[in-house]
Amino acid sequence: MFKVAGGRVPGATYRIQLGPHFGFSEAAALIPYLAALGITDLYAAPILEARAGSTHGYDVTDPTRVRAALGGEEGFRRLVAALKAHGLGLLLDIVPNHMAASPQNPWWADLLRHGQASPYAPFFDIDWDPPAPDLRGRVLLPVLGAPFGEELEKGALQLALQEEGFYVCYHEQAFPLSPETAALILPPPEAELPEDAAALRRASREVINAQLRCLNGTPGNPESFNRLEAILAQQHYRLACWRLANSEINYRRFFDVSELVGVRVEDPAVFEATHRLLLRLAAEGSVTGFRIDHIDGLYDPYAYLHRLREKLVALGLENFYLVVEKIRTGDEELPGNWPVAGTTGYDFLNAVSELFVDERGLAHLEETYREATDSADFSEVVYRCKRLVLDRLFASETATLAQDLWLLARKDRYGWDLPLAALKEALIDLTASLPVYRTYVRGYPVAARDKRYIEEACAQALRRSPHLAVALTFLRRLLLLTDWPRLSPAQQEEHRHFVMRWQQLTGPVTAKGFEDTALYRYNRLLALNEVGGDPGTSGLAVSEFHARNAAVLRRWPHTLNATSTHDTKRSEDVRARLSVLSEIPAIWVEKFKLWQQWNRRKKPVVKGRPVPDANTEWFIYQTLLGAWPLDEKEEAEFKVRLAAYVTKAAREAKVRTEWLDPDPEYEQALSEFLTAILAPESGNLFRADFEALEETVAYYGALNSLAQALLKIATPGIPDFYQGTEVWNFSLVDPDNRRPVDFARHSALLQGLQKDEKSRSKLSLVQELLASWKDGRIKLYTIYKALHFRRDHLELFSGGAYLPLTVAGLRREHVCAFIRQKGNQWVVVAVPRLLVRLQQQSRTGLRNPEAPALPARQPPLGAATWNDDRLLLPESAPEEWYNIFTGESLRYVPSPHCGSTPEGGHTLYLADVFRSFPVALLTAD
Repeated sequence: MFKVAGGRVPGATYRIQLGPHFGFSEAAALIPYLAALGITDLYAAPILEARAGSTHGYDVTDPTRVRAALGGEEGFRRLVAALKAHGLGLLLDIVPNHMAASPQNPWWADLLRHGQASPYAPFFDIDWDPPAPDLRGRVLLPVLGAPFGEELEKGALQLALQEEGFYVCYHEQAFPLSPETAALILPPPEAELPEDAAALRRASREVINAQLRCLNGTPGNPESFNRLEAILAQQHYRLACWRLANSEINYRRFFDVSELVGVRVEDPAVFEATHRLLLRLAAEGSVTGFRIDHIDGLYDPYAYLHRLREKLVALGLENFYLVVEKIRTGDEELPGNWPVAGTTGYDFLNAVSELFVDERGLAHLEETYREATDSADFSEVVYRCKRLVLDRLFASETATLAQDLWLLARKDRYGWDLPLAALKEALIDLTASLPVYRTYVRGYPVAARDKRYIEEACAQALRRSPHLAVALTFLRRLLLLTDWPRLSPAQQEEHRHFVMRWQQLTGPVTAKGFEDTALYRYNRLLALNEVGGDPGTSGLAVSEFHARNAAVLRRWPHTLNATSTHDTKRSEDVRARLSVLSEIPAIWVEKFKLWQQWNRRKKPVVKGRPVPDANTEWFIYQTLLGAWPLDEKEEAEFKVRLAAYVTKAAREAKVRTEWLDPDPEYEQALSEFLTAILAPESGNLFRADFEALEETVAYYGALNSLAQALLKIATPGIPDFYQGTEVWNFSLVDPDNRRPVDFARHSALLQGLQKDEKSRSKLSLVQELLASWKDGRIKLYTIYKALHFRRDHLELFSGGAYLPLTVAGLRREHVCAFIRQKGNQWVVVAVPRLLVRLQQQSRTGLRNPEAPALPARQPPLGAATWNDDRLLLPESAPEEWYNIFTGESLRYVPSPHCGSTPEGGHTLYLADVFRSFPVALLTAD
């Protein structure tokens, strides 16, 4: 692992989305607010030149220029000046894996014009010798909205002369023609036009345009397009219908997005060309850290990271901050030899979400969910979805790999008799069974971690498909490089190359199969349906959360801790609400069945089946509970957002409709159902009953969110905030979570809090914030106070000890508490969890997670909630404590039970810790 020593380490990052409507000027204006909030580093979306109108910047067209639409390099300099004036750093998102496959990309345009002769041909990950004969030496461009012949004969493809030469235009896109075909376009020799390009531009446009009109054909006369078809057939690319992309494309894409072409950044020349500007910005101090997008898409992530680190070291930036967008699953660890500070924080996001889930309630939900929806086990759902996307979205990549596998088998005595079909099926089965996004085999010997995952995938594939035993055995030997020692150097390279190409495929397959399909099909508890998460989990105990944090402190103390990102399926506040359902499973199930009954007549029928089915209906009701706005003035806008979201979710699930083959009738039926059940009419039984439950779920979800925010700030790692989430934010998946943020309102709220702090007591302020919790100021206050304390004690939080605290009393499972300590600096952090059940227990003594009654909406404060339960502190802990949120002082009480035992010698009563505020950050300063 990489140890950051002496370099700049962020204290807290704030992620913003840059685009045409929020560029460098708007970002610079935001810096005073972020500094006042307690942020130390701006975390920005990509800033390099991108496609016109891009709202995200990941479709880079020119990595040598700062994006003009954001303000160009001059605007960027002003942003950097604003950052430096307030002492903030800049963590920049960079995209080494892909670029825009667009004529706006000058490198790609040159490749289209000159083919393999282009100096940029080696830059892109293209198979120039695919199985299809008509694509050899050419690139398939799946850009047409209909089959080629249809588009050709209706005149949608038109030749044109532009400043740089001849093009074929299709709507707003213009694809360059090769110079060799100019002779087929130019007028006959008797026209005596000049040959050189400069003179040609000065020649009679009327003569050339007349020739072009003739070549462009006449709709209704198919033969008139023959010459145009012949010209297009001689280009270095083939224009094709978009539907051919997944089955015949011959360049590596970002996932299944044909508009993004893979870059061969493993080539040193390509690395130099794509990173020159980025390294210059780092060397001059304009950028203080890089967030590396989609690390799993690279051919050799280890080599890339080490090359990047070497370049930074050569610039005198030995400890430059690097994190990778790496999605870990299960107990998977980040490879310890990567020279990075950690990941972008999905591992924390999922751990903290599981912490607020009630294990007993999950078991009840599981039983009812399966009964109501006939859903399979989640692991089986993932397997089926990965097979589905391999077949529908990655058919071309799979076919190419299978062909390579068959060629390798033909050279092996144990594979000679294996047919292509069996090898392809084995490849699909094993890939769908891989338990992680990818392995990182680089050569022989294979690391134990990679061997473990490949062996597990082989075993699972063999269990499901015993008839493929021979093919799977051969594939296993190949992936584990078992035969490496007896192979010639050329054969070793063939085997290694196959494994590394396979590894580049498994990440996109998992992303599309797991994230973008399975997470929309398995809906037991949507709070757990997140990138890198495990919707089939039974939750996370407090002790497991502590163990996880201790491990992070040992291995990756400067990794990011995120709770919302631009790619999360739901915001942190939506998940915090939905976690409450795990505490009231009986109530949720009762409501689901009742709502199902009331709304049955509101379901349209499409193709003989009512819409939605039970699984989708379960999904819709949970979505409503998670995202329903607190302000009734936002309801109209929310309904529009909801309809778009449910349509997207249905397409991602790929059951009744999908992106490749949308069903407008089904999607319209979904929209009609939503409109009907949310109608505000007096006879709508569902609407009134839903709102009654939603009020309780929203209240306790808000308390969960406060606890989650404090844990993110105080546990090992760097807290990361996504734009707008410092107040309540009930966004759903993109594009919903990329809507504009009202920063002016947020800034005004913060200024108001700061003013109140100076003019009144903290205790009075927090009492008001609790009473008016819906306005979001309570979350903003919690984050603001904790971030400022963290910024004032950076060494304590970046490297201080992490000491889990034991709770003595009946409510021990309802508290997560720990100490951060460095030298004479001590901090106690304590948050409550499973609050609905806690309040039920405090009110009635019930311990049953299926208790049918909801508690009153009240904060878990004082002895009425906590009785005489206590936190056990070490004997060496200070005597006096101060609550930074409330201004209250606390003093430890000698423990009659612990004495000088290692468990602790002093106690703090939870009734004092949570006397006036639902979360606690206590300092001994």
